[in-house]
Amino acid sequence: MERKTKIVATISDMRCDVGFIEKLFRAGMNVVRINSAHADIEGATRIVNNVRAVSEKIAILIDTKGPEIRTTKTDPKEGFAVQPGDEIAIRGGKETSSRDCIYVTDANIYEDVPVGASLLIDDGDIALEIVDKKEDRLVARVKNRGVIKSSKSVNVPNVSISLPSITERDEKFIRWAIDMNLDFIAHSFVRTKEDVLAVQRIIDEYNSPIKIISKIENQEGVNNIDEILEHTYGVMVARGDLGVEIPEEQIPIIQRTLVKKCVEYKKPVIIATQMLQSMISNPRPTRAEISDIANAIYQRTDAIMLSGETANGDYPVEAVETMDRVASEIEKDTKPIEDINMVRINNEITAQLSRSTVRACMNLPIKAVVIDTLSGRTGRYLSAFRGAKPVYAVCYRKHVMRELALSYGIFPEYQEPSFTHRNFLFNILTKLENNRILTKEDLIVVVGGDFGAAKGASFMEISNVLSLQHKYLG
Repeated sequence: MERKTKIVATISDMRCDVGFIEKLFRAGMNVVRINSAHADIEGATRIVNNVRAVSEKIAILIDTKGPEIRTTKTDPKEGFAVQPGDEIAIRGGKETSSRDCIYVTDANIYEDVPVGASLLIDDGDIALEIVDKKEDRLVARVKNRGVIKSSKSVNVPNVSISLPSITERDEKFIRWAIDMNLDFIAHSFVRTKEDVLAVQRIIDEYNSPIKIISKIENQEGVNNIDEILEHTYGVMVARGDLGVEIPEEQIPIIQRTLVKKCVEYKKPVIIATQMLQSMISNPRPTRAEISDIANAIYQRTDAIMLSGETANGDYPVEAVETMDRVASEIEKDTKPIEDINMVRINNEITAQLSRSTVRACMNLPIKAVVIDTLSGRTGRYLSAFRGAKPVYAVCYRKHVMRELALSYGIFPEYQEPSFTHRNFLFNILTKLENNRILTKEDLIVVVGGDFGAAKGASFMEISNVLSLQHKYLG
């Protein structure tokens, strides 16, 4: 049986030749991620063209850099040391940072950050506490030794910062992604629904089907997850920045909560950051990394993601193969989710048919589920129940085929929309039989609709392959 948990792999423009991408695809990669923070338009275009040359089934996701705060250039260039107890001014501006004053890229930091707040620099390596506000600067006390360097991240946990939803660089990449017919935009540092809607407004200008994945990276995003889920296609749990903003012991709880929310909302969810970090330079993972992947699958995530492991690591193919093996093994020890909280469903009949299908697969010796879909909705609903049987989805739009590449347990195929409903079923069953995935004696479930795509699924049918072939052939 094929692995149901999907694998997202980050590809760098420094290593994106067709042969390399093909190896990752054969190893089990379902989605390619491009990190716009480390690529320009030319390099990103090269990645897209090479991915499309390998297979039109591979979905492509572009990460925006997102609104963020960083330190400015420092004097001296190599940075300057600070010690616990040191007091230093912090101001918004473009001036050079020095031992006298750290300048950051947020012009409004003085107004937004209160006395008593923590300020973390360089992914939390250096912690400061705001002890006073004087005129147009914050006064911070250093809590641990370190070196303040140029262009390092600045985080202010549990403080709402008035940053723009989309930067100029983000907008450039969003418009490029639409022009290139990419499948997903993963927007960084989503805090509220307004951040999602800002991206959606650009997408709507082009009437594009590209979907938004909201990256949850701070406490504000966690607090507003329900309103974000109302407007986003899916969620990425970006544990890197999340671990800077939130105490590390809370991350597993937040991860589990976010996955559960996404399942209830029928939205795909990706677990990201350092899943096989040691395989950047080692051929074998640590036991803790294997447990991390297993934990995400036990929590029922749709997808797991590789970053540096495939972008610049020494063992990229081995990393994908490792994820594939671990996911396949852990899935044997998981069970379907029977009692999903049916919140925010937009088609009650499709939801109930999906539940009934999964239950039928638990009570009968059913080998697979077969559906056809115009929008992907039936596939996403079935995916939410995390059934034990694979769902083979015939898609009449290529972008829907690639969207479902991110959904747990869904194996999408594209078919020209000129086929009738009878044609679709006969052809997919014949293809699955020819590929030795099904035999004529296998019992399967067909979920379909007779009243048009807008109405969604309207029936389920249980029979063996041979009987259904006879029925739908003539």
